[in-house]
Amino acid sequence: MLLIVGLGNPGGEYEKTRHNAGFMLIDRLCGEYSVKLRKGARGLWGFARIAGQEAMLLKPMTYMNLSGEALAEVLREQPIPPASIIAAFDDCDLPLGKVRIRKGGGSGGHRGLASLIDTIGTKEFPRIRLGVGRPLEGDIIDYVLSPFAPDEQPALEEMLGRAKEALESVITSGIEQAMNRFNA
Repeated sequence: MLLIVGLGNPGGEYEKTRHNAGFMLIDRLCGEYSVKLRKGARGLWGFARIAGQEAMLLKPMTYMNLSGEALAEVLREQPIPPASIIAAFDDCDLPLGKVRIRKGGGSGGHRGLASLIDTIGTKEFPRIRLGVGRPLEGDIIDYVLSPFAPDEQPALEEMLGRAKEALESVITSGIEQAMNRFNA
């Protein structure tokens, strides 16, 4: 089984922010695969069959910096190897709308990803990076906690569709081929 963890913050004030791009992908997958998420102690989760593969979808409800706590709760019940855990998250180092797949690596300063790394005990697990861009000026934290502007909505929608395709490609073709296709 795969475990797809979309990173974000719970609560209406964060719902449409850049930092919730991972949650937005999980919501897109739920819509595409008719999944209704259930409430766990530290997250919302559900099951889907994506590209022929059984997958658990997880939205941690612990706030971004403690995302690993929700993951730990799931892993106690369902021991899933790191190679079968796919994290989806916002990335300021990518322009708005870009999608990149990585096999592993550090957190790049993303505290939600750092929390997952601490919980899993390794940096080597697949990721889907969702480009939200950087502010031209001002604080990065204020930027990621701000909503997408109306003129950014088409790029956001296209990115979420491409991220869904990237995930399906990882499942059907393997991470190397998916990286070759989506990171070009």
